[in-house]
Amino acid sequence: THHSLVARIAHHLAGRLPPTVQVEDLIQAGMIGLIEASQKYDSAAGASFSTYAGIRIRGAMLDEVRRGEWAPRSVVKHNREILQAMTRLEQQFKRSPTDQELATELGVSLEQYQQMLSDALQVKLCSLDEFVYETGATRQDQVVNNSPSPELQVLAQDNARALAKAIEALTQQEQLVLSLYYYEEMNLREIAAVLEVSESRVSQIHGKAALKLRKTLLEEG
Repeated sequence: THHSLVARIAHHLAGRLPPTVQVEDLIQAGMIGLIEASQKYDSAAGASFSTYAGIRIRGAMLDEVRRGEWAPRSVVKHNREILQAMTRLEQQFKRSPTDQELATELGVSLEQYQQMLSDALQVKLCSLDEFVYETGATRQDQVVNNSPSPELQVLAQDNARALAKAIEALTQQEQLVLSLYYYEEMNLREIAAVLEVSESRVSQIHGKAALKLRKTLLEEG
C-alpha cells in the first residue's frame, strides 16, 4: 500500500517538473523517504502514518531534485533578469508591470518573454512545492515527535504570513491559477479548461506568479 503511495506522489510531482526529471529517480528517492518515515514514526503521537510518510516521501524526492541541479543556467539567468526588471518597473510605475512592459524593459519580444515565464517553472526556487513542504514538514514533525519547538513554530508562522502577504499582491488570475494548481492539485491542462485559455498561457501565468512570489519573499527576508 505504501509503495503505491510513493508511486502516486512521484507521478504527481513529476507532472510539475521538466521532462529531464525521471519518475524512476523520484520513486527511488521516495522509497528512501518511506524507510526513514517507518523508522521515525511514533504511532502514539496522534498523526496517521500515511500523512507523516507522505511528507517524508515528498521531502526525499525534492532533496533528489535539488541534488540534480537540472535547471539550465540560461533559465536561472533569465529569471534573475525578470526579477530585476520587475523591481525597476515597480519603482518607476508604483504598480505591478504588465507583460508587455516587462518584455520592452528586457529588450525582447512579448513571445520571447512569455517563453521565459514558462521556463521559469524549471527553477526550484520559483516553485511553491518546496516552500509548502518545508513548512508542512516542520509542523508535522512537531506533531509526530510530540516535542514542539517554539523556534520552529515561530518560523513556520512567519513563513505562512509571508506567503499569504505575497499571494495577496498577485492579480486575481494569478491567485486563481496558484490555488487550482497547488491546493486543488489540477494540472495545467485542467486549469486551461477552467480559464478557457491555452495551456501555454496558464504556464506563463504560473511562471510570472511564481517569480513575483519569490521576489516578495526575498524582500521580506
